[in-house]
Amino acid sequence: MNPEELYGTWKLIKAVATDAMGRELPMPYGPNPMGTLTLERSGRMMAVLCDGRKSISESEKRPYSSYCGNFQLSATQLITTVDAAAVESRIGSKQIRDITLRDGLLTLRPPRREDGEQRELVWEYIGPA
Repeated sequence: MNPEELYGTWKLIKAVATDAMGRELPMPYGPNPMGTLTLERSGRMMAVLCDGRKSISESEKRPYSSYCGNFQLSATQLITTVDAAAVESRIGSKQIRDITLRDGLLTLRPPRREDGEQRELVWEYIGPA
């Protein structure tokens, strides 16, 4: 994968999840996922994701995730050493995402969660960083 194709700002257009058996789970960021991913030539990245609905019932919590740090690219993975995050346990960790670029869409897939859930985030390029 040519890193030059990845540098810039990307908009989240789809977020899906499946269970360990491959069955569809509720969308992790709701029916209107919202997010921005920035990958800079300097080796810094930032990702912010949330449920983009204008209103959510009082009984629900708005899904939200964010982190940033220095990253490295391989042919198949984006590896970020996290220095700031919404979830404290991510700070200082390495966040590894399988990465594909196909038909102008960037897909990131984090490792399967302990409960078997597999998420997939699809991003569309919106401009230079």
